[in-house]
Order: sequence, then C-alpha cells, then structure tokens
Amino acid sequence: MRRVVVLLMLAAVSVLGKTDRPNIVWLVSEDNSADWLRLYNPNGAAMPNVEKLARHGLVFNHAFSCAPVCSVARSTIISGCYAPRLGVQYHRNEKPVPMPENLKMFPWYLRQAGYYTSNNAKEDYNFLPSEKEGVWDESSGKASYRKRAAGQPFFHVQNYYITHEGQLHFKDLTQKTETDPAQVKLYPYHPDTETFRYTYARYLDNHMKLDEQMGEFIQMLEDDELLDDTFIFYYGDHGGVLPRGKGYVYNNGLHVPMVVYVPKNWAHLVPAARGSRIGGFVQFVDLSATVLNLAGVKIPEEIDGRPFLGEGVTLAELNARDTAFGYADRFDEKYDLVRTVRKGDFKYMRNYQPFNFDGLYNFYRYKMLAYKEWRELYLAGDLNPLQSRFFEPRPAECLYDLSKDPDELYNLAGDPKYYSKLVELRELLREQVKSMPDLSFIPESQFLKEGSGNPVQYGQEHQQEIAELVDIADLSLRPFPEIREPLRAALDSSNPWKRYWGLVVCSSFGRKAGGFSDKASELATSDPEGLVRVRAAEFLGLTGVGDPVPVIMQALRETADPVEANLMLNSVVLLRDAKGLAFDLSEFKNAPWVQHEKSQSRRRMDYLLPSGK
Repeated sequence: MRRVVVLLMLAAVSVLGKTDRPNIVWLVSEDNSADWLRLYNPNGAAMPNVEKLARHGLVFNHAFSCAPVCSVARSTIISGCYAPRLGVQYHRNEKPVPMPENLKMFPWYLRQAGYYTSNNAKEDYNFLPSEKEGVWDESSGKASYRKRAAGQPFFHVQNYYITHEGQLHFKDLTQKTETDPAQVKLYPYHPDTETFRYTYARYLDNHMKLDEQMGEFIQMLEDDELLDDTFIFYYGDHGGVLPRGKGYVYNNGLHVPMVVYVPKNWAHLVPAARGSRIGGFVQFVDLSATVLNLAGVKIPEEIDGRPFLGEGVTLAELNARDTAFGYADRFDEKYDLVRTVRKGDFKYMRNYQPFNFDGLYNFYRYKMLAYKEWRELYLAGDLNPLQSRFFEPRPAECLYDLSKDPDELYNLAGDPKYYSKLVELRELLREQVKSMPDLSFIPESQFLKEGSGNPVQYGQEHQQEIAELVDIADLSLRPFPEIREPLRAALDSSNPWKRYWGLVVCSSFGRKAGGFSDKASELATSDPEGLVRVRAAEFLGLTGVGDPVPVIMQALRETADPVEANLMLNSVVLLRDAKGLAFDLSEFKNAPWVQHEKSQSRRRMDYLLPSGK
C-alpha cells in the first residue's frame, strides 16, 4: 500500500509539470539596451545565464521597444497596439484611459484558454485600473507560477529592477566597482570624465547582478523540471540608461536585448534551430501576438502586432521583416514629439519641435550625476561639438546609416546621395502617423477634455483633422519660399490647432519665418486659445522679435488646467534656458495647477522657482 501511495505522489508531481500546451515565462529587466550585454557587444557585460539561454534558444539581433520609457513601452506590450493610437503615449498618463472596445489586455485571453497568469510585479500601464480585471490570477510581489493547479499551463512575468535608472542616482563615486572604470568604452557623444566612467562601470556591474538574479529563477524552473516545456523570454523593457538613452528615440533608447529559450518539447513551434541568431526585426507591439500564437490562442483582430514565433511563422518571412517604428512624447514634465522609422540599416527621425533640445531639463533624468555634469560642462564651454549637440536645437529630420554610424552622429538628410532614401522613409513615417491616427498632434490637454473616454473612437472621428495637422507640421521639411502660402493659411485658420501647428512651423524655421512676426504678434495678444498665444509668444521669443514673457504670464494666470499649464511651462523652460529670458513665477507658487504633489506642472515649478520664493 505504501508503494502505491508513493507512486501516486510521484504521478501528481509529474502531472503538475506536464501540460498539453507550452508554459511561457518572461524575464524582464528595466532600462537596458542591447549594447550593455556581451551577447551583442564585446564591450558589454558578461551574462552567462543569458548566454546559456541563447545557446539553447534564439537571439534577436533587431528587437525594438516602440518607446524609450517604461509606461509607454509596457502599455504597448500589454495591449499589442501602438501607444499613440490608444492615447497611452505619455509617461505617465495624467488620466488613465480605457482599452479599445472589443480588446482586452492579452493575458486575459490566455486565462480564458486555461492558462494560469501571474506577474511579479511591475505593471505600469497607462490604462484604467478596471481594465486589469480578469487579466492576472495574481499580480504582486508574491506572484508565482507555483500557485497554479496541477497540469495547468502558465504564463509568468518576472521583473527585475537592478538595471533601472534609479540605481544610478548615487550621490558620490565612492562605492568600489567590479568593472574597472578606466577600461570602459564611452559613447563618443559623452565627455570622458571620472563621473561618466564610474557610471558606466556601475551600470555594467548591475548587469552582472541582474544575470545572477535571473539565474536563480532559471534554476527554480530547472528544479521544478519545467525547462523542457517552458519558453523563456528575456528582454529589456526599453533602452538606456546612461544620458541620451532612456527617454530618447536614438538606437540606444529603443534597441533592446531579446533572447528566447526554446524548450525541447516545443521546438516545432520555432522556425529556426536552437542557437540561431535572427536578423529580422521584432517590436514590442508584436509580443502579445507571439505569446498568444505559441499558446494556440486566437489573436484578436484589433491588435497591431503580428507573431514572430509559433504556427505559421517561417524563418524566411521572419528574417524579411525590416521595419520598426518608435515614438517619444512627454516624459514626466518634459514635452517633446519625436517619431522614428527604421528600415534595414537606415533610420529616419522626425523632430516635430526641433527647437526643443534633447537636454532640456527633466527632473528625473537630472538626478543622475552624469547628467548634471554633462550640462555643467556644456555651460562652461568644455565640450566638443559632438558632445555639445545634446544641448542645442535639432534638425527637423535626420537620416542615419546605422551600419556605418550606430551612434547616430552623422545626419545624412542633407546629403543628395541619400535623397531617395530620405523621401522613402519620410513618406513611410508620414503614412504611419496618419493611418494610426497619431493622437499626439492634438495637444494633450485638449485630448484629455475631448477624447480620453474613448481614445480610439476619438482618433477615428478626428482622423482627417489629424492628417491635416500632420501636413501643416511637415511644412517645416520644405524650402521656406515654397510654404509661405500654406503656412499663412494655417495661421489664418479657424481651427486653433492648425494655428498652433503653423506657429510650431514658424519656430522651426526661426528667423527665416520673420515675415510672419506681425501675424504672430497678433495671435499672441488676441487668439482665444491660450496654447496658441503661448506658441506665438514662443516664436517671437526664440527669434528675438518680441517679448514673450507678458503673454505667457497672462496665459498662466488664465488657465486652471495643470496639463495645459505644464505645456506652457515647457516653453518657459526653453526660453529661459536657451535664450536667457527671465520669468518671475513667484505669483504662481500657490496656483491650483501647482498644488497637487505629483502634478507635472509642480515639478516644472520646482525647477523654475528657487526654493523659498
């Protein structure tokens, strides 16, 4: 009898591990681009556990986050949709929004199909909390696949913080590093200083610690006899995290490590042999479709991504994929609007507000000593031209050949030899932002008033308007003599957002658009829309034609909207830090839009208004 009981117990353990569908695990590190791993770069960190996964799986040479910051990247992943189409492109959303109608967060579909779903523990979605109902069996710091029922397949996400940007917010350089700072190889756009070398060394050390932590989890799977039935994905949630990485859509902000361990019992679901490197492009928008496809679950028609593993995916088709899109909008209190498309070795970057420089102050970025030092060196005139570029206005469009220029230092947009490639990618990106449509062309404060209840429907209703706004914004890409009349029409439009974008175009051209100074002065004083008045004043201030301070101060007095106020304060920071204009904002220290502790306008005011004033 005792022998029968023992056999039954062993059978129960076997049933717990064996399923008729594959298990899927995600190991997700924060804020690290592919360059930081030896698997991708000989100067990267040795990560033997990740490298062991690679020997028994696939390495994706071209895996891309769609956004260079957590909440937007994770919102893209959990929905399977491009964030600017869904209204979740801002980090973080001032107001959470619903998922599209007829679409759930993708683990919901796994759970409906019988999977145990668990997440440990970061979520960081820009959607309404109610959208998570029915998505996870457990999402917490104690979530574990071990809590599933016997024989139940599982999808588990394990998040790791050790490589997060916050780990580099140290106060001094005293902690000893395992990596020798003298031996690190710096990006050419960074100054060669003790601070930067030490920061690199600390970050490489963090990758080795990350590998140890993930190794413990992999060992647990092995101890549970699950490796033959479990796909293990390792990826970084976006790029980073040294200055000009996280928060920026350069290659170092979007190119992520991605390794997929292939279990022996399910190798038939993968189109390449274990140990292969895949050259085709995969994006975060594709992850949900891939997991559903591996699990044999129908992929919802509403998502934008497509599977890169599982039934129906061939190696030839996968390796033929050569296009990836990227987007950057507001990061905390700092506004920007940048879109990218990479096709093969060429990358096109569209800076829709080129007068905003990359290094514009952002409170979280500047907690890092390296950021502070970089800015101080620029202000002191101690940087070379490549290192200084981070603090200077940008071109409206850039074209890079990453096969020769992986650090995106040499803009080919003005080179006649590359004109056809420039036009090809420019049109590809233009079609993308129009077809989504891209909700960032409506100012965030206006979108929240009108469209946050159903962003997808709002986008569909305003698709033609957004396309027209894109066309106005793209006037900045043409020679100025060609665009005088369409620009004049935009500034005379009854639509405030056409006037708004017309003024952005004026600021993009700077003094070349001086013929519109009188019109801008008129709009600065009489336009009924506060954001239009501020954009007009911004143009006058950037060109030195007029004094923008009274106009912007009055607009700040009239608004009660903290999101609108933050948009206006972005112009204040630009005009103060780039042009040296003085703003006395002391009257606003108790303004309603400042009072909320976590409001982005408060963070701007903390920077703009010296403590105690």
